[in-house]
Amino acid sequence: MNSLVKLEKSIEALESRNAFQDDVIEQLNSELAIHQAQISELKDQLQLIASRIKDTGSQQDNQSSVESPPPHY
Repeated sequence: MNSLVKLEKSIEALESRNAFQDDVIEQLNSELAIHQAQISELKDQLQLIASRIKDTGSQQDNQSSVESPPPHY
């Protein structure tokens, strides 16, 4: 009888740990999904910034090549 009680307690402890681990896994999965969405958004923003920098750089190159050189004194 005593070993049966120990076995039941061990099973209950394992079930409790399993339930806790399932909860933690679900929380981590939720956090991971949030972080993946944030990373995707940041990548999009970075690409937008990079394209704006390229556009600005090419506009400055065009403006500087169109301007005549300053007179020498």
